[in-house]
Amino acid sequence: MLRLRGAGLSFGERVLWSGLDLDVHVGEFIAVLGANGSGKSSLLKAILGQARLSAGTAEFLGQPIRRGNRRIGYVPQQKLADDGVPLRAQDLVGLGLDGHRWGIPLPSRSRGEQVDALIGDVNAERYRRAPLAQLSGGEQQRLRVGQALAGDPRLLLCDEPLLSLDLAHQLMVSELVDAARRARPLGVLFVTHDINPVLGMVDRVLYLAGGQLRVGTPDQVLRTEVLSELYGSPVDVIRTHGRVVVVGAPDSNPPHHDTGGAVSAGTGVAS
Repeated sequence: MLRLRGAGLSFGERVLWSGLDLDVHVGEFIAVLGANGSGKSSLLKAILGQARLSAGTAEFLGQPIRRGNRRIGYVPQQKLADDGVPLRAQDLVGLGLDGHRWGIPLPSRSRGEQVDALIGDVNAERYRRAPLAQLSGGEQQRLRVGQALAGDPRLLLCDEPLLSLDLAHQLMVSELVDAARRARPLGVLFVTHDINPVLGMVDRVLYLAGGQLRVGTPDQVLRTEVLSELYGSPVDVIRTHGRVVVVGAPDSNPPHHDTGGAVSAGTGVAS
């Protein structure tokens, strides 16, 4: 469904990544990893048509990438709603249906049934009428997954959706995304600084570092020799109790154009 060939993205003299050949298939879950400033979020922006590739091509469902494609769903970083936001939980999900249109949406049986189904898909029935600002970060993120599914997407882009969530809510959001890609089905690109909450769900990993990249299964990419080559310095990959910990990976301050979220200094994959 998504095809990138020779894709590259630069800002001025700085090359974020180049030579990216990537096919995302129906039902596939790909984790996008790397240090701050490596271009993870910028990759999603390019797929959304919000940033222009510096090189190469990108196609979605056989057509060149265009901005505003409703068949691409997007789950942003967790950000708590302000107290003054006059939205209920079901209103946020409903914006995924008609928030791209001008004017106030008119109530209808069809719209109500669609919202009901989406609320059910993310198991948010018990607080569907609660003010958004009264919900926890995990509850709000659950609703954002429902909102992203409203356009019946074929591809779901998740930009650090686990950031600032506790472990229980990280697992909950990850499992919702995993269930959606199996049930619909759809492809998933999941940007994260910690692969461990999704490790058992991931088919492949795209690791970005120092302008270079590697694509493969977690076992192929998350290896001491591979990451040491990417970073150009010694890096140790430790597997313990079913978790992956990367020690010694250099981290950089994120530039203004890549808001990919926090990567724990010296880790890069697990915090």
